[in-house]
Amino acid sequence: MPDLHSLLADLAAEGDSVDALVAPLPAERWADPTPAEGWTIAHQIAHLAWTDDQAVVAATDAGAFAKLVEEALADPGGYVDAGAREGAKEAPAALLARWREGRRRMVDALAAVPPGTRLPWFGPPMSAATLATARLMETWAHGEDVADALGVRREPTHRLRHVAHIGVRTRDFSFRTRGLEPPAEEFRVVLEGPGGEEWTWGPADARQCVTGPALDFCHAVTQRRHRADLALAATGPDADRWLDIAQAFAGPPGPGRPPAGGRGGGH
Repeated sequence: MPDLHSLLADLAAEGDSVDALVAPLPAERWADPTPAEGWTIAHQIAHLAWTDDQAVVAATDAGAFAKLVEEALADPGGYVDAGAREGAKEAPAALLARWREGRRRMVDALAAVPPGTRLPWFGPPMSAATLATARLMETWAHGEDVADALGVRREPTHRLRHVAHIGVRTRDFSFRTRGLEPPAEEFRVVLEGPGGEEWTWGPADARQCVTGPALDFCHAVTQRRHRADLALAATGPDADRWLDIAQAFAGPPGPGRPPAGGRGGGH
């Protein structure tokens, strides 16, 4: 795991990458639909802005964040969508400015968290580094939705390793959120990074493993592509099942995406 400073630099860079997609757009293009059912480009950016704001609260005021969790529990199915809907009503220029300011405040807030502190979140508490990784993962995933809406392809970078890492770390969560018992044994995960480098997790002698391109694995764990459209291979029944249900983001089980570019759920 890289140090917090490096993580935050990568988090800022990932935000800048998505920013570069939307900043040149005329206002009317912010209403373009994305692969997430019912979500426009404006919804995607509003969601990122909203969640970045929640991260600032988590890093600076645990009491206030506890109240946010209570609100979320009162409406578990609609709380996140409501934040995106409200933000999407803003003028694109105002929304973009708010998101930029929120990204800056989030990085500053996470950088100031004392070492060893566990921060509250909508799932289990986590370190500042883990929360930064989670925000990078989600920024990348929603950036893929925006890129799909615009018909462009973003070049994968070394930052995918953070997305892949949290995808591996959330293996057991993927099972539990569906009411399934996680496998007792560790898996081996071997991925090919954007530059041809090999990224690995888990014991080398594990009986079950997942292999393939890092980009495809990241699309799988963020549920941005259907497994049928990805060049991933699984050895072992539990590893094979994992690829069907992998979910790196918090919350209830995601609906995933249908094969070959169909429409999916709102996350």
